[in-house]
Amino acid sequence: MSNIDFKQWFIENFQSFEKSLNGGKTESFHRIRKDALSKFSSIKIPTIKDEEWKYTNISSIIKHNFSVVPPKKDTAPEIIGKFLFDKLEHHLLVFINGEFRKDLSRLNELPDRVKVGSLSAAIKNNHPVLLKHFGKYAEDSNNLFTALNSAFTKDGAFILVPKGIAIEDPIHIIFLNIAGEEKFATQPRNLFIAEENSQITIIEHYASDDEGIYLSNAVTEIFVCENAVVDHIKLQEESTKAFHIGRMEVDQERSSKFASHLISTGAEFSRNEFTTRFNGEGGESMLNGLFLIKDEQFFDAHTMIDHAKPHCNSHEHYKGILQDKARGVFNGKVMVRPDAQKTNAFQENNSILLSDDAVMNSKPQLEIFADDVKCSHGATVGKLDEDAKFYLKTRGIGEEAATAMLIHAFASDVIKTIKIESLRDYLEEIISKRFNQ
Repeated sequence: MSNIDFKQWFIENFQSFEKSLNGGKTESFHRIRKDALSKFSSIKIPTIKDEEWKYTNISSIIKHNFSVVPPKKDTAPEIIGKFLFDKLEHHLLVFINGEFRKDLSRLNELPDRVKVGSLSAAIKNNHPVLLKHFGKYAEDSNNLFTALNSAFTKDGAFILVPKGIAIEDPIHIIFLNIAGEEKFATQPRNLFIAEENSQITIIEHYASDDEGIYLSNAVTEIFVCENAVVDHIKLQEESTKAFHIGRMEVDQERSSKFASHLISTGAEFSRNEFTTRFNGEGGESMLNGLFLIKDEQFFDAHTMIDHAKPHCNSHEHYKGILQDKARGVFNGKVMVRPDAQKTNAFQENNSILLSDDAVMNSKPQLEIFADDVKCSHGATVGKLDEDAKFYLKTRGIGEEAATAMLIHAFASDVIKTIKIESLRDYLEEIISKRFNQ
């Protein structure tokens, strides 16, 4: 397919999508979809000639004709159970092929006025918070895939934590895609609102139980109000033939705290764009990431921390482990604006190449327009420490086990920042299986 065909395919199939809304095209929200489709039609497809896509070639995506209406699939609870890491203690929202499944979800007792559920229900009810915040942070005028998501928004997770409420149990959201023989696109759209002095932990989990071909084009908007605390974990356990485009936009108000942990075993192609903005003084932000890719997988992390106000702290640390012919990209930018004095920003990217054929492109960036700041950044790309491996082997540890131990130690820096013990154990097991520990 040519570039024109990719866009034309979605435009021509928009009517099929409208029919799948079961009358939803008469809702006021549908104007947002149609406006986004118009924007999508006018945005050019990014190529490696564009600076932000210099190392990211999307030709493998645009050659496919993805169905805009994913097939409905019945899924046994045991399949969902494979991706759980607690003893049914956490709140759980399940989406199969982009559609909310109440029968597979469970919500424990929640405080009054807390809203946890599907975006489709919020759209149907014209929820005022949805209408106030939707599209405010993930602007779609200049982003092809965000405009595509907005145009084809049907479902996703909607969470509203009212003022002064702390939700102790994490909310685990599973987006499970089951393609079979049919290639399709899902457009998960998530909106999380934490009002003043509230607290919540959210796990956004993308997974597949087969090796089908699909496109998961997800957009998540998070509003962290004054003194609110949001802990966000994103897990990617996709089909190795899948394509994942993810964008997360975070608005942080005065004295808010936000933490992001991305753990990815990739897809055939995955790109994650994260932006957090300090719109009030005294905010704190942490972005941590760990990606494990092999064979010919491709992973791209594009991050932006926007220090627009003074007295804010940010800490960013991404790590990658690449095997075989895998290719990785890290492009992290920290922007310190003229009024953002007393900024403290740290950024680092470390990657280990376990093969001569693996490639990592790393570009940490600082743009500083204030003079009273403390900022640092750095990047390392290399192989495992041979001296450390030799030391372990002299203690009677075999080559394979020594390699696995060093990899585990390298990855643990990111995993140990996750506060949920059962999730840490789940991730430790993934690493152990991957490297035969």
